[in-house]
Amino acid sequence: MLATLLASAALFAAPFPDTIPVPAGSDPEGIATGKGTTFYVGSREDGSVYSGSLRTGAGAILVPAQEGRASYGLKARGGTLYVAGGPTGQVYVYDARTGANVDLEQALPAGAGFINDVTLTRTTAYFTDSRNPVLYAYDRRAGTLSTLSLVGDYVHVPGQFNLNGIAATPNGKRLIAVQTFTGKLYTVNPKTGAADLIDAPPVTNGDGILLRGKRLYVVRNQNEEVVVLRLRDHFKRAVELARLTEPDFKIPTTIARHGSRLYAVNADFGHEADPTWKYDIVKVG
Repeated sequence: MLATLLASAALFAAPFPDTIPVPAGSDPEGIATGKGTTFYVGSREDGSVYSGSLRTGAGAILVPAQEGRASYGLKARGGTLYVAGGPTGQVYVYDARTGANVDLEQALPAGAGFINDVTLTRTTAYFTDSRNPVLYAYDRRAGTLSTLSLVGDYVHVPGQFNLNGIAATPNGKRLIAVQTFTGKLYTVNPKTGAADLIDAPPVTNGDGILLRGKRLYVVRNQNEEVVVLRLRDHFKRAVELARLTEPDFKIPTTIARHGSRLYAVNADFGHEADPTWKYDIVKVG
């Protein structure tokens, strides 16, 4: 009896795997965590979303491929999944449990460029556009979309990847975003669009970001590292605390957390034409 109980306890406490495979040929880019140990990973190739368990690594397609769609940054909250459509110039809203369309593709203004990432506040989903100096605000209750022009310290660089990863403070009064090409970090007032430059070490190739208290995690994709910064002076300044690397990194792009665990998804750019290429999620640290 004791042996049976010990075996059952060991099985229940099985460690979370260090790497988790996602569908071959899916060209992943965004990762998010949801209820319990659930994770979501989107496909740049066909817009599908794969969902699974961080504990077991098992998963299945949640949102099926849909013609003309792509999935980049994504976030889940309250049973709903919000997805940036990348070069499609669209955003998508799905049921996080069934994968069904909650709100069909939102038509962004003419000229919308590259909808790259998303963050959530209590009322709003904010999306970055890496080709235009704006954010898009999706009212989560009304299902309406508006454009927030960026002003202040923000300097847009035409023809380059600009704002990419985005995060919100817990009270939703401040957004933080990274500018990929320059490596600059900004705080953004979600009401006015006023952007203030953060005095921080440059994080060029900055992609997905994660805010935990005053710690900001910035994924530098081509550099294959996660820079950990400590925000100070009411988010006006940041100092570097660490650089996290993993031998399993293959151009990680975005990062999510489950409790104290961090996970990054490997985009491994350059293999888009190979439907058999293997991709995975990596536990960080």
